Amino acid sequence: MRHIYVVGTADTKGEELAYLATCIEAAGGVVVRVDVGTRMPATSLDISAATVAACHPDGAGTVLGGDDRGQAVEAMGVAFQHFLAGREDIAGIIGIGGGGGTSIITAGMRELRLGLPKIMVSTLASGDVAPYVDVSDIVMMPSVTDMAGLNRLSRVILHNAAQAITAMVARPAEVAASKPALGLTMFGVTTPAVTAMVEHLKANYDCLVFHATGTGGRTMEKLADSGLISGVLDITTTEVCDLLLGGVLPATADRFGAIARTGLPYVGSVGALDMVNFWAPETVPERYAGRLFYRHNPNVTLMRTTPAECAEIGRWIGERLNLCPGPVRFLFPEKGISALDIEGGAFFDPLADAALFDALEATIKPTASRRIFRLPLHINDPQFAEAAVAAYRDIANP
Repeated sequence: MRHIYVVGTADTKGEELAYLATCIEAAGGVVVRVDVGTRMPATSLDISAATVAACHPDGAGTVLGGDDRGQAVEAMGVAFQHFLAGREDIAGIIGIGGGGGTSIITAGMRELRLGLPKIMVSTLASGDVAPYVDVSDIVMMPSVTDMAGLNRLSRVILHNAAQAITAMVARPAEVAASKPALGLTMFGVTTPAVTAMVEHLKANYDCLVFHATGTGGRTMEKLADSGLISGVLDITTTEVCDLLLGGVLPATADRFGAIARTGLPYVGSVGALDMVNFWAPETVPERYAGRLFYRHNPNVTLMRTTPAECAEIGRWIGERLNLCPGPVRFLFPEKGISALDIEGGAFFDPLADAALFDALEATIKPTASRRIFRLPLHINDPQFAEAAVAAYRDIANP
């Protein structure tokens, strides 16, 4: 049997947890109540805080019994992540909390697969929720009042939340399975290339295009880890520039990690590796004074990567592609890697591009399944899109 997990800190939110669970059961849901509190609870739940804390890699003592609440909250978040990873009966999950509870519960929710219903009723839900949601699909629901006992408004909010999670679990979305899903990465300066690829592929594939702004790449890789896409055309790897050079739209150090973990068919390229993103000109770090910049708009400033930086970027990407056991094809468009990197364009720099290609070629270890190709084309040439699509079809249908 699959259950709706109702999660909170029973030491401070026991009354609200009990009411929420009762509302879900009244709506037809089958509930498991989970305590993630760091102190002695006032309410007995189905799964105790001690049980969750024991899932911490360093043991329950790391979570419970200390005097530092901040450390306890952080440790319980780690324990809750590991606890959820071992549960196979979760139909959906709903949490309630203030600052500490929201931090703990969403830490676990973020590790669950995309598409599994997740609602967090929180006192923080009307502010900046990016640290709690990140690239997951958590629904943040404002509690409106603080959670310090039930009142006429909190009863309504919790009742609504109960109805929402019960409906989400009872009526899962029907997803057409006739076409496998593909992840593609795109930036404004690689739009012609990726748009053309989608046109070639959409008859046979469900094409999911991600804006390469840091969160876009991470979302695509989370889908890969969750088994929700069957392959990747990672044409725009620009997030690596911001990671290595201090830009504002960075990847994480785990970029390409999902490809290595899953072995999915992968076609990649060097789209927009000619640029690092900053906000308005005054936000550019002082160490970059005198560099070549392009004002994309009043709020976005692009900086051209140098040959030395391109070589560093190429080595970084190449080392990670070497860890990918599945089929890999990586394409070098020798006539330019973005709409700005074209003859007459603001970032046209054949020497920098050559340094990038040479570093990649020197680092990537070719195998029967991992191959690189130099193409005498610009990345936005129609023939480049055709080559990328042909490369993907080759490894997806060997």
